[in-house]
Amino acid sequence: MVTFARFAFAALLGLAALPAAAEEMPILRIYTYDSFAAEWGPGPALKAGFEKSCACVVEFTTTEDAISTLRKVQLEGAATKADIVLGLDTAIAGEARATGLFAPHGVDLSGLDLPAPWTDPDFVPFDYGYFAYVYNKEKVPNPPGSFEELIALPDTFKIVIQDPRSSTPGLGNVLWVQAAYGDRAPEIWAGLKPHILTVTRGWSEAYGLFLDGEADMVLSYTTSPVYHAVAEDDHRFAAAPFKEGHVAQIEVASILKSSEKQDLAKTFLTYLTSVEGQKIIPTTNWMYPVVDLGADLPPEFAAEPKPAKLLAIDEATITAESRTWIDAALGALQ
Repeated sequence: MVTFARFAFAALLGLAALPAAAEEMPILRIYTYDSFAAEWGPGPALKAGFEKSCACVVEFTTTEDAISTLRKVQLEGAATKADIVLGLDTAIAGEARATGLFAPHGVDLSGLDLPAPWTDPDFVPFDYGYFAYVYNKEKVPNPPGSFEELIALPDTFKIVIQDPRSSTPGLGNVLWVQAAYGDRAPEIWAGLKPHILTVTRGWSEAYGLFLDGEADMVLSYTTSPVYHAVAEDDHRFAAAPFKEGHVAQIEVASILKSSEKQDLAKTFLTYLTSVEGQKIIPTTNWMYPVVDLGADLPPEFAAEPKPAKLLAIDEATITAESRTWIDAALGALQ
């Protein structure tokens, strides 16, 4: 009886220790935007895949969009609980870098497959796409092939765009017009004004209005039709190729200097850019992966043509001038 009692007591101690052991597992806290961590987004699968080998818990904290995520970590400063910020893009990377809150990642990115070589020491890319205006082929059989062709259409032809102050696609649209037209950008915005049904705070609201038939085109991505083709077997949607060219959006993640889990955060970013992690991205975030997935990339992505001409503005210029460009665009729309 004494032996059994000791065994039972030891067993009880072991059971009592299980929750404590679980609580002692490190928590990797990631700030990101809502749709990334949603049940249909890549977050849950990435969390499950990483937790299989990390002996840790991945915890997402979300905001409405990437710009809101940056504002949150800026407000919290060095006191932030985040270890990683995930979902910023190259249009706001310069602003993020200037905060001094982000640490060099130290991740080997030699295997990346991107539109241009990647050498950034602070930000790790995890997907990319190209801004474009998406339309329904049944409603718009002859879409405009440039901003100027769009402006020339009757005022009844409506588009939905996003606010560049709160939305990365909205900011990307401003950069797109600026890269294509330079000093003529305000003229283009003034021409677009009669066609803009509304300017939404974020992408989801804009795309929802488009799908509800409220507008003829919506600012989105060249890969948006891939979602409809793969997830819904609906082939009515397409992205209009613009003669001026298109601007790429590369989404990135970075480690906070204040994080006490630098090695764990680096391991997560390595997983995020691995073939295993990247397989999750295309059919959950509906963007191109940053590594070559070969046959694991759904053929619908290859069927959707990439822009023939790419437009770009360097980070320093974006950081210095984006506020002026945003103000000019919004001023022209008033």
